[in-house]
Amino acid sequence: MPQPAPRPERPFTLGEVFDDEGALSWQERALCAQTDPEAFFPEKGGSTREAKRVCVSCEVRAECLEYALAHDERFGIWGGLSERERRKLKRRAI
Repeated sequence: MPQPAPRPERPFTLGEVFDDEGALSWQERALCAQTDPEAFFPEKGGSTREAKRVCVSCEVRAECLEYALAHDERFGIWGGLSERERRKLKRRAI
């Protein structure tokens, strides 16, 4: 099993996340790839409304959320959920 990459000093943008083959096919279809990435990584206390509105209609929302949960993403909106919402979801799953 491959080891996780070291954590960057800044959060990845969605366009910078790659798997062993060099790309994520679901990511190429993600609506966020056509949107300002700043919306998905708001400042602390900033609004997540714009990012979540994009996620609601995204065809790869489930894949995005699955990726974030599997890779313990700690920053940003992934699959329509904030970091706090993803933590709650993981706690309920245990």
